[in-house]
Amino acid sequence: MPDLTAIVAEIAEEMRAAPDRGRPADYIPPLARVDPGQFGMAVVTADGGVFTGGSADALFSLQSVSKVFALTLALGRVGDQLWDRVGREPSGSAFNSIVQLESEHGIPRNPFINAGAIVVADVNLGRSAPRASLAELINFIRHLADDETIAVDVEVAGSEAQTGFRNVALANYMKSFGNLNHAPEDVLALYFGQCAVAMSCRQLAMAGRYLMAGGRNPTSGHRVVSEARARRINALMLTCGHYDASGDFAFRVGLPGKSGVGGGILAVAPGRASIAVWSPGLNAQGNSQLGTLALERLAMRTGWSVFGRADVPDA
Repeated sequence: MPDLTAIVAEIAEEMRAAPDRGRPADYIPPLARVDPGQFGMAVVTADGGVFTGGSADALFSLQSVSKVFALTLALGRVGDQLWDRVGREPSGSAFNSIVQLESEHGIPRNPFINAGAIVVADVNLGRSAPRASLAELINFIRHLADDETIAVDVEVAGSEAQTGFRNVALANYMKSFGNLNHAPEDVLALYFGQCAVAMSCRQLAMAGRYLMAGGRNPTSGHRVVSEARARRINALMLTCGHYDASGDFAFRVGLPGKSGVGGGILAVAPGRASIAVWSPGLNAQGNSQLGTLALERLAMRTGWSVFGRADVPDA
């Protein structure tokens, strides 16, 4: 076992001093105000160890990281029928692109781009009101993280609804193709609410443990999803979790990961650890600048990678 106490402390110190921190998302006003000088990291290992560095207990908006948990719920509701409405391929386009929907008849490329996540929200809405469906998702995340304090950032949720014109367009466009069963405004209410869930790195790493542990919650032993489904969610995180930078993330880090424009990333080292990093400054593709760098350094120093040991130097 690598010395995670030292490794996490070293990475947090390196990120504190990093000169290029990216820029916070500026199209959602509460996110634009977050101090880009912050960095947090939490690693929860298979044997229950918790290793933290930096601002690991600071709350941040999950944004698209929430799509991992929403997808898990939707697969529990409808199983593989979901793939009739959402693809499983990398998009190669920006997370909020509308271009592919026209040529592909309203079927989003994958559940992690905004259009795909809106279809997932339509599935999770079921026959409930948006507020009840959001409460179900939050309770699910609380259960995974073993933390009842997790909640929605109301200010962020309201700002999402006021500024999310492109998401409104995506929802209406898919409705025109018959790929939404509910009213777009109800689907978007759930979608905006889930994106505004606020968590810390410690909470997020705890919530992601089931993907590290073959689908089981390590605290209760309860099976959240089957081992096969956990493996497939991890596969989608690896290939689609960083939008049009997913290939670069796989190349540099070699672990399944899902980013959000709030600056958070959930990463999974199967059988080893659930990892969360956060720094609000984003790179050009909308992923955390320092979060990505920190995960690359963690993978190199621990050797964790789904492709073989990451600490083997290039020839």
